[in-house]
Amino acid sequence: MAFAFLDHIRNMFEGDPGVRKVADDPVLSAELLMLFRMILADGSVSDSEMETFRRICRDAFGIPESSVDAVIEYLNEAGYETTGAQAIALFRDLPVERRRVLAGHMVEIAKADASLAANEIRLLKRTLEVLDVDPADVVKAARR
Repeated sequence: MAFAFLDHIRNMFEGDPGVRKVADDPVLSAELLMLFRMILADGSVSDSEMETFRRICRDAFGIPESSVDAVIEYLNEAGYETTGAQAIALFRDLPVERRRVLAGHMVEIAKADASLAANEIRLLKRTLEVLDVDPADVVKAARR
């Protein structure tokens, strides 16, 4: 109980730990922005897409579940200042495996609602082209 109170006080002065983690890592911010753009690509936000986003935040990036809403709010604010091209540009110089991870996460989001909209396919195709990632590699990784 005392530790929870101290964490609450710390968060008031230093901000949410998940938001700090995202704000301090431009590549992580860019990836989460791209994932959020995938969520919005079909024109609606489904519960299954948000559940997938939350799982990726938790499992792939260690963002606490309690921080995800604050991270989304941060991305909403930061997203107006960052274009998709700017976000993807941060990935161009990263190892191909890291670029494949981003592509795989985008596929997970796109498939989460059990339907692939034309805009989701276009966004994914364009992202794979810019990242120089072979779609076959993403399919292979998804089967593992």
